[in-house]
Amino acid sequence: MQSEARQSDERTRMPGGESTDFAARTIELARRNVEEGGRPFACVIVIDGEVVAESPNLVAQTHDPTAHAEILAIRDACTRLGTEHLVGATIYILALPCPMCLGSLYYCSPDRVVFLSTREAYSEYYVDDRKYFEFAGLYDEFSKRWDERRLPLQAEQRPEALEVYRRWHELNGGARPRA
Repeated sequence: MQSEARQSDERTRMPGGESTDFAARTIELARRNVEEGGRPFACVIVIDGEVVAESPNLVAQTHDPTAHAEILAIRDACTRLGTEHLVGATIYILALPCPMCLGSLYYCSPDRVVFLSTREAYSEYYVDDRKYFEFAGLYDEFSKRWDERRLPLQAEQRPEALEVYRRWHELNGGARPRA
């Protein structure tokens, strides 16, 4: 019963009565990307029954390791809407997000994120392997102190770096713009 409710939530009436299955749209976007030589990931962002942005993963095509579907679609949606907050949005993604995309999803604050497969389910067909990036231990890295992580990080703290933050605080009264 709960599964049926979730499934029906994925089908939304568009203006004019047309029914759109945003989950199917996400899958098709990823499928087309694979056929064109890209990676099997996609993202569709919906607000009030309308797609405001969508993107496949373009890492292979652009050689940009940040060109994940979620990042590209979030950038596009925020630029189009003139905000960094996607409150009111439902974001459809092909799989549970990587740490970079998860951080971006938290940061843009959508109402809901719908993922259509899990890493465990697709691992037989697709594995992402990087020098410092292994899903089995990556999330554990976040709980470590910066100087205990596998990625070599070097602290070079400078007082003038803090001046940038002080100046921002001064110009903005210490308040962040909110949605």
